[in-house]
Parts: sequence; C-alpha cells; structure tokens
Amino acid sequence: MERHIKSDEPLPIIPPLKVLEYTTVNKKFGWWSVVALIESWGRKQVCLYLWQKKGERWARKQKFAIHSQEDWDIISGAVESLVSNLG
Repeated sequence: MERHIKSDEPLPIIPPLKVLEYTTVNKKFGWWSVVALIESWGRKQVCLYLWQKKGERWARKQKFAIHSQEDWDIISGAVESLVSNLG
C-alpha cells in the first residue's frame, strides 16, 4: 500500500543537496519522516530522513542513504525476513 502525505512545507535540506522528489511517510507529534531522491555532487541516492521540530525549525535526527540497487536488495531482503515477526 502506497502512503503519501502532501506537504506545502519544503524539506529542510540545504545545498549542495538537491531534492528531486520525495514522499512523506509520517508527519505528526513533532516528527517528520521522509523518503527522498537526492542528488549530491552529480550522484543520486535515496535517503530516509527523520527530523524533530525544535521551536520553529526542523532538526535532523537521522539520515540513512541507499546508494545502489544492490544495497537496496540486501537491505530490503533483511527487512522482509524480519518484518513478519512484528505482528
């Protein structure tokens, strides 16, 4: 199931990183999580970000980057092998 939450607020990501597209996973209770396609120095990567609201600004708490399809295959396989244990 695809989950997409629209937001008019720009992502708190600064140059030289360029946001090509993104999907908000969750934005509530002062936390904002996003999966974004980022371009950095001519290379693309998919990043998972987690920010926490600090006053009027968002402060990055976590960033996890996926640099290749091979990396994703390993990561997604590992997650799939464990996610059935959640319920």
